[in-house]
Amino acid sequence: MPNAFTTHITNPATQYPQAWERAGNVKLLVLDVDGVLTSGQVFIGADGKESLKAFDIQDGLGIKLLEQCGIPTAIITGRNSKMILARCEELGIKQVHMGVENKAIALDEVLKTLGLSAKDCAVMGDDWPDLAMMKHAGFRVCPAQAHEAVKEFAHYVTSHAGGNGAVRETCDLILKAQNRYEELLNKARQ
Repeated sequence: MPNAFTTHITNPATQYPQAWERAGNVKLLVLDVDGVLTSGQVFIGADGKESLKAFDIQDGLGIKLLEQCGIPTAIITGRNSKMILARCEELGIKQVHMGVENKAIALDEVLKTLGLSAKDCAVMGDDWPDLAMMKHAGFRVCPAQAHEAVKEFAHYVTSHAGGNGAVRETCDLILKAQNRYEELLNKARQ
């Protein structure tokens, strides 16, 4: 008998019937950082400044795989961090908006820049500040540890927590829904 994790990943339509179709239409993935790309923990050094962020390496590969398929990623976050900029540069993420108070406005700017509409994007957030930008997305996603209000609003709740593979799970879902996953996996096996 398959466990909940296996069923959830291999057939998201079972628990989230709208997720598969919505993931199939994604042309842009928009991510919050803390609680999505990271665990949400903030490490403050003796100088009173944020000193450390941990990013999941598989999340990074998922972002790169989407990019290979012509699906860019954008970052919209309320915090400013050199660590975020360094990770985005490493992954080739060009749309990076930090220190954002109104994430819905930032999302509109990204969509206009890329010539896309809100229904073309997936937005992944974990807490109340993300709700306004998620409201406009064609596909709303949150990690397993997201606030309950966000989970209720999402089209899909990952089985992984933020900073621990939630973004990769989302990327894999998009790739599978768009029939690109097997092609990329077969290339990796060569």
